[in-house]
Amino acid sequence: MARHLRINLTYYMIIAYLRVSTGKQNLANQQDEIRRFAESRGMKIDRWVTEVVSGNKKERDRKLGVLLKKMKAGDTLIVTEISRLSRTLTEVMSIMGKCLSKKINLYSTKEGYSFDNSINSKVLCFAFGLVAEIERNLISMRTREALALRRAEGVVLGRRKGSYTKLNVLITNRDKVIAMLDADKSITDICRHFGLSRDTFSKFRSIDPAVQKALDGKEARRIAMFGKKYA
Repeated sequence: MARHLRINLTYYMIIAYLRVSTGKQNLANQQDEIRRFAESRGMKIDRWVTEVVSGNKKERDRKLGVLLKKMKAGDTLIVTEISRLSRTLTEVMSIMGKCLSKKINLYSTKEGYSFDNSINSKVLCFAFGLVAEIERNLISMRTREALALRRAEGVVLGRRKGSYTKLNVLITNRDKVIAMLDADKSITDICRHFGLSRDTFSKFRSIDPAVQKALDGKEARRIAMFGKKYA
């Protein structure tokens, strides 16, 4: 009886993930770093995944989230730094947890971290998890203490509604408002531009002398023009 040799060929992907926060930053340094790392270990990068996005954005809302869903056990993900995964430790831990549960190997070239199925990796991941838990508790504690202090000082907590929010729009755009007045734009024009009422503008002019001065200058120019017209 003839025997048939059955060979199971499984190919594992090696993927490099590169992230920058702005388009002005260069990805070349990350590429060189990962390429040298891969060559030193006899690895060949199968795919380069790059994106320009803030590290504070959730992993599920980035290319990284889609990538992790598609990766399978035995695949390898390489980054230059753990912070390329996320800027928050809790999010980093979430990503690392997904990699471990899916048996995806994760390497960080600069820090020299290796997260795979080894005991050392599990101990390191536990240490990261402990730090993340401490960080969460400290943030929660600092928030509670800050709120308690503000209450003790008589500060009314919570977002103030209505005119305060709209007044903030004018405060934030103070220079633009003054420029519009210098260009002889009317109060109605300014209110329409920022989508607020004349009452809000009146509150704004009462708390900002520079705005009132620009208004006085605008009125003086109007009177001067009126005088010339009928002189």
